Amino acid sequence: MYGTLVSDMQTNVRLVNNRFYGTLKYLDEGALVDRWGAGNFIAVNLADNDFTGLTSVKIGMDPSAGSGLVELINDEDKNGAFKVTNKNGQKFVIEISDGTHTQRQEFVLANLKVQSE
Repeated sequence: MYGTLVSDMQTNVRLVNNRFYGTLKYLDEGALVDRWGAGNFIAVNLADNDFTGLTSVKIGMDPSAGSGLVELINDEDKNGAFKVTNKNGQKFVIEISDGTHTQRQEFVLANLKVQSE
């Protein structure tokens, strides 16, 4: 993602009962860092999800490091990399819409381990 291997970003990251677990590595170089600054990033892939009937799928951190939620519906690989600046204060969010109704799902980051410099 952005020229960075997922294995260079994180280890053993998994989602259980709307909570992320695993370790986010500290990045201090590469395209992600050039754009968002050094820190910890989480990689997310939604390629296995069926978006049939949906008009919008937005994902991202809340609060974000500047990008806000990002539209994923027309993204070819359905991958995303997001900066985690405060694992206890941020949540990973998915908002889906069928054009009439919007649903929001939040995922807790507090159980992640984040490496520092």
